[in-house]
Amino acid sequence: QVQLVESGGGLVQAGGSLRLSCAASGRIFSSYWMGWFRQAPGKEREFVAVIKWSGGRTYYVDSVKGRFTISGDNAKNTVYLQMNSLKPEDTAVYYCAADVNNYSGSVHSTTGEYDYWGQGTQVTVSS
Repeated sequence: QVQLVESGGGLVQAGGSLRLSCAASGRIFSSYWMGWFRQAPGKEREFVAVIKWSGGRTYYVDSVKGRFTISGDNAKNTVYLQMNSLKPEDTAVYYCAADVNNYSGSVHSTTGEYDYWGQGTQVTVSS
C-alpha cells in the first residue's frame, strides 16, 4: 500500500509560481514512477508529468514543457511539481499518483496505469 498526500495548491495570478508537494508513505521501491495529473471542471483528468523514483527520468505533457519541473527527494519520500509562468488554463485540481507495476521502462500517461492516488490539491490561476 502507498499513501499519497498533496499540498501546496492555492490562488496565484497569471505569470506566478507555485510548488506542489506529494508526500508518499508505505512501501516505496526504486522501480516506482510518480506522476502528476490535473483535472479542470468539466474535463477529463489529464497527465502532466512523471518521474521515475530511481534515476530521475522525467517526461512532460507538451503544454507544460519549459514551465513545470518535476523532481523527487528520495530521503523525504516526496515528489515536487514546480510550476512557473502559470496561466489561467492551468487551473485545476492537481493529483499525485504512483505507478508501481511499470517494469517496461516506458512512460505511462493514462490514469488507468496508475495504482495509487492522492486526494488532490486545488490550483487556481487568475488572469
